[in-house]
Amino acid sequence: MPGPVRRWNYPIPICLAQCGGSMSDFSGVILSPGFPGNYPSSLDCTWTIKLPIGFGVHLQFVNFSTETIHDYLEVRSGSSETSTVIGRLSGPQIPSSLFSTTHETSLYFHSDYSQNKQGFHIVYQAYQLQSCPDPRPFRNGFVIGNDFTVGQTISFECFPGYTLIGNSALTCLHGVSRNWNHPLPRCEALCGGNITAMNGTIYSPGYPDEYPNFQDCFWLVRVPPGNGIYINFTVLQTEPIYDFITVWDGPDQNSPQIGQFSGNTALESVYSTSNQILIKFHSDFTTSGFFVLSYHGWYYLRIVGCLH
Repeated sequence: MPGPVRRWNYPIPICLAQCGGSMSDFSGVILSPGFPGNYPSSLDCTWTIKLPIGFGVHLQFVNFSTETIHDYLEVRSGSSETSTVIGRLSGPQIPSSLFSTTHETSLYFHSDYSQNKQGFHIVYQAYQLQSCPDPRPFRNGFVIGNDFTVGQTISFECFPGYTLIGNSALTCLHGVSRNWNHPLPRCEALCGGNITAMNGTIYSPGYPDEYPNFQDCFWLVRVPPGNGIYINFTVLQTEPIYDFITVWDGPDQNSPQIGQFSGNTALESVYSTSNQILIKFHSDFTTSGFFVLSYHGWYYLRIVGCLH
């Protein structure tokens, strides 16, 4: 300021380490209140580090000194009180580095009414988390999505004729090791089922592996009224006579039987006159094989007659 005595227009500012705060930079420093002097009594301070999803935090302790047990620093891999505690630190020893495996990390410091110490000086650095395991190749189906990093979700679908066993969508979790939030699903050819698609494929149980012994599988295929069902065995390799497929022209075994098929040759096509067919597969105690049956609905016009 002008005048006979040179002076500043305001008191000299001071830099203080505050009690808590929020940070989003990829690197930074966290100091206990008052550092490098002693921290005050009766503190409850929370610092939160928020990074983009897919990053964790490496915490390195440069200085650390608190009253043992009574004054402590708690580090959580997450931002809420229910998050995983990865460190509860107290005393005169400098702790080893800590790794938070989520994109949000919280540090809570508590001091009681006595024995104030110097506190702590922490340097943090962001690091990129690894991806979850690649689920491909996905047998008898396909994966939708190719980003397997933390927080990402992928989904699974089966090829026609297969059924998805397990969760159809998985999300890559945070954690010390990368894992999906559910076991990987699988696509299987099941022993029987109800089918309502206009066309499709039926595989022997476990296809392309050989079917098990002692199977009795029923598939009920239903298409809209006014349609018949065209059936074609594209693959047939079963134990002759003892392992066989029976097809009925209707919804149950009291319906007219279209035929019983067995052996190791592809068969001629057959047609139903009903919009429903029942397919039964039986295997005995020896010799396995497999089959592939394709079908589709076909429209027919039945003329009963005319009266004049």
